[in-house]
Amino acid sequence: MPREVTYKVGLIGHEAFAKDVEGTTQEITVQIHEMDAEPWGVDTKLDHVGTEIPRIDGAQKATGAAKYTYDINPPGLAIAGLVTSPHAHARVVKVDASKAKAMKGVLAVKTMEGQVARYPGKIVAAVCAESETVLDDALAAIEVIYDVQPAAAVTEDAMAEGAPQVTGQPNVRSVNRRRPPDASKAFADAPAQVKAEYRTAVQTHSCLEPHGCTVMFEQDGSVTVYASTQMTAGFAGRRFVQALGVPRGRVRVITQHMGGGFGSKFGALEWDVLCAEFAKETKRPVRMMLSRRDEHLVGGNRPDSIQAMELAGTKDGAFLGLRGKTYGTYGNAAAGGAGSANTGVYRFPVVEMRQNAVATHSARGAAFRAPRHPQGFYALESIIDRYAYAIGMDALDVRLKNDPHPIRQVQWRIGAERIQWSEGRRKKPGSDPGVIKRGVGCASGRWRQAGRHMGFGGPVKVNCLVERDGSVAVESCVQDIGTGTRTIMAILAAEELGIAPKDVEVRIGDSRYPPGPGSGGSTTAPTIGPVTRNAALRAREAVGRLVAQHWGVGDDDIKYEDGVFSGPGGKSTPWAKACSLVGPEGLRVQGQRRRNWNSPFGETAGCQFAQVAVDTETGVITVEKVVAIHDAGRIVDTMTARSQVNGGVIQ
Repeated sequence: MPREVTYKVGLIGHEAFAKDVEGTTQEITVQIHEMDAEPWGVDTKLDHVGTEIPRIDGAQKATGAAKYTYDINPPGLAIAGLVTSPHAHARVVKVDASKAKAMKGVLAVKTMEGQVARYPGKIVAAVCAESETVLDDALAAIEVIYDVQPAAAVTEDAMAEGAPQVTGQPNVRSVNRRRPPDASKAFADAPAQVKAEYRTAVQTHSCLEPHGCTVMFEQDGSVTVYASTQMTAGFAGRRFVQALGVPRGRVRVITQHMGGGFGSKFGALEWDVLCAEFAKETKRPVRMMLSRRDEHLVGGNRPDSIQAMELAGTKDGAFLGLRGKTYGTYGNAAAGGAGSANTGVYRFPVVEMRQNAVATHSARGAAFRAPRHPQGFYALESIIDRYAYAIGMDALDVRLKNDPHPIRQVQWRIGAERIQWSEGRRKKPGSDPGVIKRGVGCASGRWRQAGRHMGFGGPVKVNCLVERDGSVAVESCVQDIGTGTRTIMAILAAEELGIAPKDVEVRIGDSRYPPGPGSGGSTTAPTIGPVTRNAALRAREAVGRLVAQHWGVGDDDIKYEDGVFSGPGGKSTPWAKACSLVGPEGLRVQGQRRRNWNSPFGETAGCQFAQVAVDTETGVITVEKVVAIHDAGRIVDTMTARSQVNGGVIQ
């Protein structure tokens, strides 16, 4: 049965900045499942959570022992590669692969004659060979004849009258989910108005590890796949499984380590399907990883944006309305991800934003660390600066006046002190002598509270295994894409069990383990964290029941604190000794992720300040200082959290 629990949530520390801001700390009452662990309030004292703990896989990565997809070299491994179109738009008239097929060491060749290449990087042929040397020679020997067609490779070209059609539908398509209100009255009555156009460029993900996989058929007819993916559980999709010709349940996907994805590596893509076909055809293990050139062309990119923005407000800094039109290319795929999140954070009485996606003769756009937000926030924050300058008001004061989020109200104040905003760092344009000009700016951030109770194919679960010697392991097919998931799971299990994180073995990145979430949208830690804690709690309770049985007392008579079970009459036994009661086969329990509890804030908040120097003669920009302030909920590992913020700033 559900039970009610009241606990404290909100800001930890920084009381001096929060003294005049209401709602930064609250007591809330939530309904939780009877088998859930007690919520940790901001005042809960914990042993490991929130401390500085190095990554448990750090030594493996530093020494090169960590195995990535490219490091998997089973006996008989064949290497596959691609011939891709250099043209933005062309019909593939003929593919002559005769020379490649005749080469010693070439195992299989596939060609795609008669197709239309609608972007540079479109696959027109693929080769599987015994070695990379043979592969390179074979790819170079393939001759392709193209009938080059008119192309619209960039957004402006695709929007022009008479532009060649990309997908068979109009190039420009609205992505508004509903009709925006008319803001004309707000602008007609506004004492102050500014408008400007802002543009951002396409950005490729540039993952350190390129896209790809290694596929091998086992002797029993099952298939093992080592994949560079952000979703181990869902990598083997319908097309991939069809290419293998085996049931999905016979396909095992492993992602032990992964070198970056940022939103571009969800599920098997075209080259992965070809790799599966080659493995089936050649009856050998096959690896296909994109070249660095192809990685930039087709590995995914953050769509560009053209944002025509207008802001209306009062002379004393109160916003009255925001309106505009935006355009961005998603390439030639589905019209997703090309909008701009430029209406969030601030209190606007009326917003009229018409957003459009533009098809171009370029490869697919893909989620890239908060889809739509970097583009949109750049334009939103820039026009707020323009408005503040127009009314002669400090840009930070304008934000404080229009930002309703209590946590960010404190964050603005913290950032202003750290960047020395009020101590002359915020200079008026033109006030610096010489060619080097310095300036300080600020911008807001937001994200949803993203923990999920469901993953690919069902509820998210974690196994916890306890052996007679007290050793503990947790298992989930969730992958660690470099964000510290292994370490977080070890810390949370250890906290619940009263042992050290180093004593928890974390087994992840294997589809044979219980279902886990994909890594995207900041969902991994807040999804897998609670279920890991739940699994460890179930294990602790199971061992406690064995202790109660051994002592001849009731389960409710057993207490557990600091790694020690205690009972009536002063009896006590530490975790490791209690585990000797476990049977020779060990003890296995499973935790399950449940729905999120209610939250008082609705979303996470953040802000960032930067000081830059610009050489006005050369155009060289130097970032001299960045202050990044993040509301990240309960910090499990301070060292990992800081690393994540630093990485985000650098990227």
